[in-house]
Amino acid sequence: MTDNGVNPLEDTESAAALAYAEERRESIRTFVRTSPEYYIRNFDKIGASSQFTPTFNLMAGLFGPIWFGARSLWSWALAFLVFEALAFVQISRGLYGDLAADAMARIASIEGTLDLRRRQLEAAIESGSDRVDAFRRTVESLEANIDGFRAEAEALSQEGPTIALTGLAILILAKLAQAIVANTALEGRFSDWLSDRSIRSGMHISQIVFSALFMALIVAAAMLHYSFPGRFDLLSDFPTRPEFRLVSIEKVEAFFNWAVLNGDALFDAITYFIRLVLDALEIAFVSTPWIVIASLIILLTWLTAGVRMAIYSGAFLSYMGLLGFWEKAMTTLALLGTAACLSILIGIPLGMFAARRPRFYSFIQPIMDFMQTMPAFVFMIPVIAFFGTGKPAAVVTTMIFGGTPVVRLTVLGLRGVPESVREAAISFGANKWYLLTKVDLPLAAPSIRAGINQTIMLSLAMVVVASLIGAKGLGEDVLEALQYANVGQGILAGFSILFCAMILDRIVQGGRR
Repeated sequence: MTDNGVNPLEDTESAAALAYAEERRESIRTFVRTSPEYYIRNFDKIGASSQFTPTFNLMAGLFGPIWFGARSLWSWALAFLVFEALAFVQISRGLYGDLAADAMARIASIEGTLDLRRRQLEAAIESGSDRVDAFRRTVESLEANIDGFRAEAEALSQEGPTIALTGLAILILAKLAQAIVANTALEGRFSDWLSDRSIRSGMHISQIVFSALFMALIVAAAMLHYSFPGRFDLLSDFPTRPEFRLVSIEKVEAFFNWAVLNGDALFDAITYFIRLVLDALEIAFVSTPWIVIASLIILLTWLTAGVRMAIYSGAFLSYMGLLGFWEKAMTTLALLGTAACLSILIGIPLGMFAARRPRFYSFIQPIMDFMQTMPAFVFMIPVIAFFGTGKPAAVVTTMIFGGTPVVRLTVLGLRGVPESVREAAISFGANKWYLLTKVDLPLAAPSIRAGINQTIMLSLAMVVVASLIGAKGLGEDVLEALQYANVGQGILAGFSILFCAMILDRIVQGGRR
């Protein structure tokens, strides 16, 4: 304390608080650039409370999505654009739209049919046909339908003011909501800007013009399309060019024909290698006595996941054996094992190579996205063209669909190894091989194991699809059940697939750490 009773520490804290407040105000001025004092006052009000603090921004309310777009708040702009477009469409439909257009179109269609039936009725009366009563009932029914549609058309034509007022109410509510949340949304963007100055700030002319043109185009197109349906073909139908499709089909077919003719040796070699692995696994799973395979699976489950899961595995295997699914389940495991083993043998080294090479990973990432998102029935077409039908084609299809997770999660696991641990190992003289085998891979093992698990699960999900191109096993029973509506067979075979998945999942993931 000083002689006059003032605490120097309090003076220092007060000066620091004033300096921080002034620095914040200066940052707000730099960020908003327009009406800084207004935003300083409202940002301070919003920041003073941890709850939502409503404020009112007149410009945001008047200009709506254009204001949000100009401020680069596009998530808000697009959300409010939907409501405003809906409101303007309703207003336009109510004031200018032909609300009875659909009903009148149906009336015109029925009138054409009615005219035909009347002529048939007149001809039947003149000829004394016994179908006069049938034609008369048809004519009376069509006339009643026309009367109903006319009444509907009259009712719809009178709903214009109601629809317009509904649209106006939606527009007013949207404007109020935008005015209330605008400052809160902008304050959140300001907080992000404080930590990342690369975020766009202020209201640039180019951003304002782009936002205004974009919003006006969307709203105008929606108003014209819904208010005057069928009048503007460009808004209703995409301007397709059939010749583009025909040329594209010809080029794709020419490419695949060239690949099939010039890649016979490669595809035969791949097929031969897949056959070697598949035949070996089929001998191991199918030809080996069931008691040996069952004992090994139960023992392996016990060692990796514990006694409880080993008991469950025994129950699952008993289910498959007692219901006659044993041989098909083992065939499925052989097919799945071939696809999973090849995917893992390729995926883990590929992930290890890509983990420390960002450019290479950015190159293969779109390819993996394509493999994982393209529907299985689509990439089955080139697989059949290259490998024919049968088990090798099913293995390739399964690898394409299920091979990407092990690569992604291997990369994720290796990139997640702390740099401090790697630097410590290097400082103690670890070479690259020691660093990989004793540091990187052990620390990345949970992620890699999860990738192996996901690859096996996705491969098992392809069992039914693979049966379409000649793969045997449990998928064949499910496919037959779908074809002949055999509910019982499909459900029982589906449970067998589920139990195989559960056993493999527990073996790979394990219950012990």
